Amino acid sequence: MFLPTVAFDTPCLQYLRSPQGKVAELRLELNSGGKKDKNFSAKKTALKKIVANMTMSNNDMVALFPDIVACMHIASLEIKKMCFLYLVNYARIKPDVALKALPIIVNDMDDSNPLVRALALRTMSYIHVREFVEATVPPLKHLLKDTDPYVRKTAAFCVAKLYDHDRHLVESSDLIDKLNSMLRDENPTVVSSALASLMDIWERSESIKLTIDYSSASKIVQILPDCSEWGQTYILEAMMNYVPQDSSEAALLAERISPRLSHSNSAVVLTCIRVILYLMNYIADQKVIASLCNKLSPPLVTLLSKGPEIQYLALRNALLILQRRPEVLRSDIRVFFCKYNDPIYVKVTKLELIFMLATEQNIKEVLTELREYATEIDVDFVRKSVRAIGKLAIKIEPAARLCIKTLLELVATKVSYIVQEATVVIRNIFRKYPNQYESIISTLCENLDSLDEPEAKAAMIWVIGQYADRIDNSDVLLDDFLYTFADEPHEVQLALLTATVKLFIQRPTKGQDLVPKVLKWATEETDNPDLRDRGYMYWRLLSSKPETAKLIVMGEKPAITAEESEKLDPATLEEMCLNVGTLATVYLKPVQQVFRSARPRRLIDSPTLQKHTLPTVRAAAAAREKAAAERPTVDTTSAINTNGHSGSNGNGNLAAAVSEADLYFAGVGHMQMRESAFGGSPIAGNAASMYVVNQNQPQQVVNPGAGGGDLLLL
Repeated sequence: MFLPTVAFDTPCLQYLRSPQGKVAELRLELNSGGKKDKNFSAKKTALKKIVANMTMSNNDMVALFPDIVACMHIASLEIKKMCFLYLVNYARIKPDVALKALPIIVNDMDDSNPLVRALALRTMSYIHVREFVEATVPPLKHLLKDTDPYVRKTAAFCVAKLYDHDRHLVESSDLIDKLNSMLRDENPTVVSSALASLMDIWERSESIKLTIDYSSASKIVQILPDCSEWGQTYILEAMMNYVPQDSSEAALLAERISPRLSHSNSAVVLTCIRVILYLMNYIADQKVIASLCNKLSPPLVTLLSKGPEIQYLALRNALLILQRRPEVLRSDIRVFFCKYNDPIYVKVTKLELIFMLATEQNIKEVLTELREYATEIDVDFVRKSVRAIGKLAIKIEPAARLCIKTLLELVATKVSYIVQEATVVIRNIFRKYPNQYESIISTLCENLDSLDEPEAKAAMIWVIGQYADRIDNSDVLLDDFLYTFADEPHEVQLALLTATVKLFIQRPTKGQDLVPKVLKWATEETDNPDLRDRGYMYWRLLSSKPETAKLIVMGEKPAITAEESEKLDPATLEEMCLNVGTLATVYLKPVQQVFRSARPRRLIDSPTLQKHTLPTVRAAAAAREKAAAERPTVDTTSAINTNGHSGSNGNGNLAAAVSEADLYFAGVGHMQMRESAFGGSPIAGNAASMYVVNQNQPQQVVNPGAGGGDLLLL
């Protein structure tokens, strides 16, 4: 049985309220209620709706300005708060209407309720309209001496706000002097607020100097326990402007503020750490320094039990502190071991700290932990863990063999990205310890098919080239890589070029077929200037001075070191230690790179400043010692005769090679390239008598591996 259906063709009506309709509706609600509504409930509800629309950047609400001003007369703190919030938001859009509210606000500053007085003053200071700014000064002077400490605290902050609007108006008045006198106030909150205001003014001004003597600093520190957590932060911030004139004074103040290290608020803890680090620059007694360093460790460890954001802040500051004071956290490496649920940014920072704290004594424990990290699912973190193992092999020489064993265990997993990262770090280990761990080359060669990333390929090619005389089929391995030479990234092409030249120098008979081919590609079939220039340089060396080529290409390389990835230069480190706990320490960048308007902090000179311990002074001394050690004691150029040939001294050979290279590159713009057996040979001969190799004759290159009379035809 089917029931009949009825179709309704009545159109669907939608009521869309226009902005003007919403404003009219809110105006009606705002003016409703009458005398019966003694609690002003309707007005409060309407004002809440207006504030909600205002918060959503609805500028249509500005049309209600006259109605809001009319509501300011109502003696209700809740209504005044919402009206003043509206006024602050829209005063700059309609300053002429806002001026009608000025007498009401000025009148509220004389209200019997201190909350109303403070609210009116705060509102006045937030409005950046000329008439409001000028009208704020007279009542502000009066309220700085108000009987209620809450009003005085608000007035202290308003001086800094007013200075932001018009610094000349504040400097020409006596507001700063009155603010300075508030440091002797009996209420700790007022003192801390006055200090915060003075600090803010000092940050913005170039003419105002903020100095604190020992007597003032001692009194300020005394009220620390009575202040709120933000008040304590303000006071500790201000202590950075105290310049100790005596080592014992600095030590005493550091001891007095050290109880703040156990505070529950992370801002107080980090600011306290900053002040103690600052005062330690003025303390001569190493026992006191050691004691303070021991006190800095527990609060940093405690911060790691908080949320991941606070953990990250603490870890970034720990990276900074360890570079300046390595004795801090020296025995706390286990607290930095990663947890399974740590965010990746926390894990990576912990990994850097583990590397910094690793020593010969705890290396086994550290390697076990890193070995575990290398099996996680986060590829980026696994790579960083493998790289950390390689860096530890370079950093701690006695542990190198143990680190290599761990790397080989990871390579045995045959996981592509682990094998590639291990190849890169093993290359660095070979550079650090040449001719020591060649037995692992065969293991690397077994995994050539796993390499598809440029850095890993370049590392493996370097190993093949450097140890071409010890790898039986080194020419075959390089030839396999050369099949895709044209398609490889420039990093790999440069590595192939150098490795092929190294193969030829060490095993000429095996490399003689590869060298001309690679040099031709590098000089004629590439657009990369670095690759082309290196090709020409090798060509020049091989065609004119093969023995010199061997000295340069296969010469002893500078030793590499395992530097921390977040290593700071001495000047930046010195500055950053004065900004512990700020956003700049998260980036580990100088403050002015993070906040352009911020005033850079510097250690102020003092009779008790321990200059010899500063990073900049130590770096300068180390640079002078290095320069003195490298200064030649004999003239090595005397070993080179006038014809440009060196004597039997090895240093003479190298000096001659460098000299000839300088002469060659000085005249490279005038040289002509011609085709030869290499497909275009650079000019042969020395710089004094240059000539082009005859392209119809085979070019003769001395076999660097054979006797002096043997020649190899190319």
